[in-house]
Amino acid sequence: MHDLTGFQRDLLYTIAGLDEPHGLAIKEELEHYYEKEIHHGRLYPNLDTLVDKGLVEKGQRDRRTNYYALTRRGTREIEARREWESQYVEPTVEA
Repeated sequence: MHDLTGFQRDLLYTIAGLDEPHGLAIKEELEHYYEKEIHHGRLYPNLDTLVDKGLVEKGQRDRRTNYYALTRRGTREIEARREWESQYVEPTVEA
């Protein structure tokens, strides 16, 4: 995961949190998080990069709609990243 951009990492986490989302669902989630529009020209090439790296699987829901899901490798990469982060960031405890 060290070679991903922050945006690609956010895509990976978003896909992990949704059930086989389609591109527009991912786009909406990230627009809510970033509080600005995510253009198709940014979204889909980055999704394709994650597919090419073997972190995300792209399937076809119908003729016009693709879905995205983490591969086992993608899941392992997220787990490894969270383990690495936990060395530096204390878990927050809510009162």
